[in-house]
Amino acid sequence: MNTEELIQTAAALMAGDKGLLAMDESLSTCNKRFAEAGIPQTEEYRRKYRQLIVTTPGLNESISGAILFDETIYQSTDDGVLFIDVLHKAGIIPGIKVDEGTVDMPGSPKEKITNGLDGLDIRLNNYYGLGARFAKWRAVITIGDGLPTTANIKANAEALAKYARLCQEDDIVPIVEPEVLMDGDHTIDRCYEVTGATIKELFIQLKAQGVFLPGLILKPNMVIAGEDSKINNSTDEVAKATVNCLLASVPAEVGGIAFLSGGQSPQEATRHLHEMHVLFRDKLPWPLTFSFARAIQQPALDIWKGKDENVEAAQQMLAFRASMDSAARAGRYSVDIDI
Repeated sequence: MNTEELIQTAAALMAGDKGLLAMDESLSTCNKRFAEAGIPQTEEYRRKYRQLIVTTPGLNESISGAILFDETIYQSTDDGVLFIDVLHKAGIIPGIKVDEGTVDMPGSPKEKITNGLDGLDIRLNNYYGLGARFAKWRAVITIGDGLPTTANIKANAEALAKYARLCQEDDIVPIVEPEVLMDGDHTIDRCYEVTGATIKELFIQLKAQGVFLPGLILKPNMVIAGEDSKINNSTDEVAKATVNCLLASVPAEVGGIAFLSGGQSPQEATRHLHEMHVLFRDKLPWPLTFSFARAIQQPALDIWKGKDENVEAAQQMLAFRASMDSAARAGRYSVDIDI
């Protein structure tokens, strides 16, 4: 474990007012979004879409790192240049999603655990050789009647910690993503409670595995009421609940925090991040940024629709949405300049 390299990578990912672009949708998720947009669900169209993203002019002004999917890391542009090399040239650090999706938890089928630890050390070594310098593993926690169970929180935390340790042994910065889902009718207070419990257990397990915290990035959900609750929390409420929850559960030495958007609209996620920096900028012990997927990409995908003639307009939208999130991190976002 090269702790100096881990620190340098984490610092570069968290630098300035930039954030991360999660372009690591699984085949099934990407195909689902293509189907909704009327785009053919083929490897070639997925390649075209990822090419649109990595070749977007000016993307590096707002994005410090991009999380790729296994298929994507081997793909190339029309001119035969590997996407990972395009990112390197732009000064964007390539990362890789390494979990293999979720399955029902034995004994609690309404909850999920994440697969992918088997053979992970070999895969990580290969990805490092390809140029990836950070990785991501996602666990999902469900709020519901009697859920989450203590066993589910612990099982997911243990897997995240084992993954993180394996990453660092290969000098790859791990992003640990314990996502408390927005699904359900729970209140913001219930989300706060579950998010705090989940993150606290995660750091217990990370410590047990000897994970080097300055070389680690946490990717949490924002604290917000469930989508079915019919409760519209104010921007101020979400910002305060989220940051106070993190301050109570995340050690100060962690390399950084990069939020997932978790089903929020692009504008909602951006507003919430902005408000956190307005209210708490001088109280944050770690860098706080974004690691959005759909909240950055969906507007561009809606414009592209799989048509070559729409690529330039789609890229302009992609760069714009990333710039709005960068402005939010800087505390300079305004709804007046957003679309």
